[in-house]
Amino acid sequence: MRQSGKILWREVEEVLSEDIINGVYAVGSRLPKESELALRFGVNRHTIRQALAALRDRGAISIEQGRGMFVKAPKLAYPISERTRYTENVSRLDQNLRFTGRLLRSWEEPASQTVARDLQIAEGSPCIAFDDLREIDDEPVSITTHRFPAARFEGIAEAFDALRSVTRALKRYGVDDYKRRQTRAHARDATLEEAAALRIPSGMAVLVVEAINVDKDGVPIEFGTTRSPGGRFELIYET
Repeated sequence: MRQSGKILWREVEEVLSEDIINGVYAVGSRLPKESELALRFGVNRHTIRQALAALRDRGAISIEQGRGMFVKAPKLAYPISERTRYTENVSRLDQNLRFTGRLLRSWEEPASQTVARDLQIAEGSPCIAFDDLREIDDEPVSITTHRFPAARFEGIAEAFDALRSVTRALKRYGVDDYKRRQTRAHARDATLEEAAALRIPSGMAVLVVEAINVDKDGVPIEFGTTRSPGGRFELIYET
């Protein structure tokens, strides 16, 4: 299988990647053992490990200690624009996907310096906060902490719990439409609580997206922080 000018492990990675794309290994299925792959490609196990590590790093497979290697679902393209809506975005991905959202917990807290700045309220002002877990085909894909000024949105956590939609909950408060003013993204290690909710190994990288939404008059209404497993979403910024 050796091709001139190509690194050996990269050749193995490309062939396995094509096998996954073509359905030779279905989503959720276990890959052959390292020894079996080494025999198939006529290379040593170190080369196989390098190829598998590259597939893992780009989100094509997961490697679970003691269980083996499994094919992961492909990345989900997620557009970020001034009218970003979770339900609408996921619906565009695949009509056959089954997506759900549910309230994990809610609480009241004083606005931190960052939240106060982005919501344009006084630091320490009360905010309603709640965690929202989203799943696609029963697989956790994100957890979002929503924060709203309590003076305007008292009871919004209960409204979300009943309606399972931030957009529909906001309509109860007279917010018929809203826009994304700003999106910030970075990566970090998952906390123990995030890892448990997302069913990922503790310390695995998560993509953190912070968003500030405003009403039609430009008044900030929500500060949201979404965490998703690294490699699960491909963010597309629309301008």
